[in-house]
Amino acid sequence: MSRFMRVTLAVWAGMVLVGAERTAAATYYVDSAAGDDGAAGTAEASPWRSLERVNAAELLPGDRVLFRRGGLWRGQLVPKSGTNGARVVYSAYGEGPKPLLQGSVARDRPADWQPLKPGLWTTRTFAPTLLNQINDLTDSYWTPSFQEGAQGKLGRWQEEGRWFNRLTCTDPGQKRHQIQVWGPQLLEQSACAVLRVRLRSTLPFTLETFEAMRNSPPWTLAARGAVGARVIGPAWQTFDILLLREQEVPGARLHFSLGGMIPAGAVFDFDTLGIWRASIEQGEPLTHDVGILVLNHGERWGVKKWSADDLKAPLDYWYDREGKRVVMACDTNPAEAFRSVELALTRHIVNQGGRHDLTYDGLALRYGAAHGFGGGGTRSITIRNCDVSWIGGGLQFFHPDGRPVRFGNGIEFWNGARDHLVEHNRLWEIYDAALTNQGKGDDSIQENILYRHNVIWNAEYSFEYWNRPKTALTRNIVFEHNTCVDAGSGWAHSQRPDRNGGHLMFYMNDCDTRDVVIRNNLFVSSTEVCTRMENDWRSGLTLQNNLYWQSRGPFFRWLSKTLYGPADFARYQTELGLDAGSALAEPRFVDAAARDYRLAPGSPGATLATDGGPVGAR
Repeated sequence: MSRFMRVTLAVWAGMVLVGAERTAAATYYVDSAAGDDGAAGTAEASPWRSLERVNAAELLPGDRVLFRRGGLWRGQLVPKSGTNGARVVYSAYGEGPKPLLQGSVARDRPADWQPLKPGLWTTRTFAPTLLNQINDLTDSYWTPSFQEGAQGKLGRWQEEGRWFNRLTCTDPGQKRHQIQVWGPQLLEQSACAVLRVRLRSTLPFTLETFEAMRNSPPWTLAARGAVGARVIGPAWQTFDILLLREQEVPGARLHFSLGGMIPAGAVFDFDTLGIWRASIEQGEPLTHDVGILVLNHGERWGVKKWSADDLKAPLDYWYDREGKRVVMACDTNPAEAFRSVELALTRHIVNQGGRHDLTYDGLALRYGAAHGFGGGGTRSITIRNCDVSWIGGGLQFFHPDGRPVRFGNGIEFWNGARDHLVEHNRLWEIYDAALTNQGKGDDSIQENILYRHNVIWNAEYSFEYWNRPKTALTRNIVFEHNTCVDAGSGWAHSQRPDRNGGHLMFYMNDCDTRDVVIRNNLFVSSTEVCTRMENDWRSGLTLQNNLYWQSRGPFFRWLSKTLYGPADFARYQTELGLDAGSALAEPRFVDAAARDYRLAPGSPGATLATDGGPVGAR
């Protein structure tokens, strides 16, 4: 029996019935070393063990889930919601380092790697075994969704007595979501399954994924499977697509996206045959894109490439979607060359989409290639005293010109988001933004979000904000008393297609924006600019009492073309009417080398941006 199936069976075997009848809030304990998923979990002496057990638990408002300090859990946390006045809390107990939620898989045993050819190594291949059939999809009904100008039609077609689905594309649009196809509901959400499909297209293209997900907000993902790198051409091809369950989602339906991928004028035929339960007896597939290859826990890292032919230099690596493996350039077996080899997978470490009335306190998140905390449609969430590091880099999509867009952000509130508090956290080595609220759509209403007393370093952006279109709304966003250092100096900067290292990144913001306040912060050194503002929404923005330091280059990029350097600080304040009470001076930290970014006595900014002093980085 595979590890996937053993974990799943252990989780469900450990489910207890008494929880369905209780009415009082409870505290649950989780110990990665000494826990047991079959235990009650309600005492330190009988803790649960796994994230799978935590995710499966039927929590009530007011419940607490406490992870033992010093423990490590791999995978994804999918929290439960509380209610107003009775939050669900995820926190820590015991002594030692913060409990670590890690979004990577380890490949640090020599047996995990196989030589491909001199100088190239690959993670082990795998072979799923089909068991019994779950869904018969030979006559399944599929419906299309064409959005934002994309055009086409979907219908049933017959050839040689066999029916199949035919999608004719008139205009593919520019992005994946602009053409979507929804299929039947899953009869069973197996932990490991194989979807068998036949595909062909009059004009060749590559289809990225099939998924199973909820087809209404919050669009929760149940399972995902990569189609692979094979080109869909005019002859029928049969694909076996491995679907591994992300989480239980009632009513999940099969789904795939074609926008921006299928050529205009293409006639795409697809014939879904069925879904089978499957097992994986040997090898362990990498079912998600690998966004960061972390070596010796951050002493070194890989450089992501987009094809095997691009593997030129040592530590270059490529994620093979079809083979579900990583190929790495290394003179010797990577597990022998490095003490640790961690492959960060492209999924949020905490996936809180659609959740509300939650508190996270005292957790550590690292090695996730999407977002640390991610998800849209959230309300009343507090993230406090958490460490978030080595986040992002996984593939989000390709532009039509082939340029990749990669995840991710340390803490992201996407689209509808309100009443959030983010305080006293440390964030570092982030591919995109350490902290951000952003969105796109008429339902993107973002309000009452407070970021305070956070310490950020080596993120491409410290804080990013934008919201679109004009019918969206943003109001009452406050970013205060945060210490932001060395934007653009992290692991990702040199391998980005768009190097934009800056503390405040304000991309094109079309929506009605009111009362965004950036005050009493330290913004110290960046590779490009401290602040970038793409369009003029100053009527909704207050910048004041901040301390900036930029030893070289401009500190402010206005409307993409006007640059203000350090010598222009007073002119910038006068011409743009921003940053009243702010200053440009180099701060002195207690011990920057040790990431102790408290201001030393007498330092510039000691009275400007303190409010009791920015949180230290120890």
